[in-house]
Amino acid sequence: MSQSESDFDLLVKGGWVIDPANGLYGPADVGITSGKIAEVGPDLNPARSRNAIDASGLLVTPGLLDIHLHAYVNRQDQSPESWMGSLHADAHFLSSGVTTGVDVGTAGANEITHFRRTVIDRSITRILALVNIAKQGMGDCEQTISNFDVEMAAAAALEHRDVVVGIKTAHYWTSLPFDAEHPPWESVDRAVEAGELCRMPVMVDFWPRPPERPYPDLILNHLRPGDIHTHVFARQFPVIDDEGRVQPYMRQARERGVWFDVGHGAASFWFRNGKRAFDDGFPPDSISTDLHMGSIRGPVNSMLDTMSKFLAIGMPLHEVIYRSTVTPARAIHRPELGTLTVGAEADVALLELRRGQFSLKDCGHTRIDTDRKLECALTLRAGKIVYERDGTALPHWRDAPEHYWRIPEIPIPVERHWRRL
Repeated sequence: MSQSESDFDLLVKGGWVIDPANGLYGPADVGITSGKIAEVGPDLNPARSRNAIDASGLLVTPGLLDIHLHAYVNRQDQSPESWMGSLHADAHFLSSGVTTGVDVGTAGANEITHFRRTVIDRSITRILALVNIAKQGMGDCEQTISNFDVEMAAAAALEHRDVVVGIKTAHYWTSLPFDAEHPPWESVDRAVEAGELCRMPVMVDFWPRPPERPYPDLILNHLRPGDIHTHVFARQFPVIDDEGRVQPYMRQARERGVWFDVGHGAASFWFRNGKRAFDDGFPPDSISTDLHMGSIRGPVNSMLDTMSKFLAIGMPLHEVIYRSTVTPARAIHRPELGTLTVGAEADVALLELRRGQFSLKDCGHTRIDTDRKLECALTLRAGKIVYERDGTALPHWRDAPEHYWRIPEIPIPVERHWRRL
């Protein structure tokens, strides 16, 4: 069969496929054509493909979704009080198998167009966004209620609905006394109003302050079904009772349809909450990192690091993948993501489940010990290799094509070396 007659542009051969959206868990090959999943099945003939990747010994999963991170670099507002902690998406996320990331409220209505033009539309990583209810975006402006513009936030979300997936509220009035200029629920309630207007979910970063702002009121009375409470296992949330069991209101809120997301971050994941909740039958709905410049240098360094902590806690491997692909896609109403369904965009992660003795840390400076952790070997975004740890997709140097042996008269641009497929 000639190359022009090949069924596939690329064949991922010999891996162990975990595709929870389609109930696949076992040996299979993945054929890719024109950046889309063309076929998934056992023993696909490599002669049908122009190129092949040997995935022997690796897990083959949909590209991972991290629905809590910060990627708005080079913000339009460069003032000292603006929050400048974002990471460069393509430099930090693709090497962990993350092909879709959601920036959660770094930009408000005033900045979302600039964020889209300068980052979202230029990234290899698929970047989606939540619009901050504070129109100036993340920073000191989140403390001033006149900045909470419901109509502007909803309009911005609808204008950019192809990349905006919701509204965000965060960091509001965590220590000073409540007063007429700072009502306890102002940020949350205005965000929910904006979510109603644009018919999108709201993600809430929250600090409970009873009696005016108790935690159960947030998840039982203020959030709607489908709204997302992130940082669920942070130290400030009373998710566990004095006997070490999950509080009844946690299960009541889940029955209402409130979504519980990890949002690990620099201070928001503690084993004393996460481990005990999981042991009592209350896993998070989705695993996410809250990666930014402040957290990546601390207790969390990647999506796979966070996923490995849930392996250590006792979550089965297939469920860890499920809560890093299917469920986050569901939370942001993008079910076409996080799957290897035929016709889906070919976002694929090849992961190694390493065996050994490892210790993983939480935000309270404690550790958990484990004999397994996940590491990324290769990432495909829309069928293209965008990260490769080992060079498995390359020919051996002795078998390299003829042009390998030639010295070019004009230097080859660097980007052509890795954009080869």
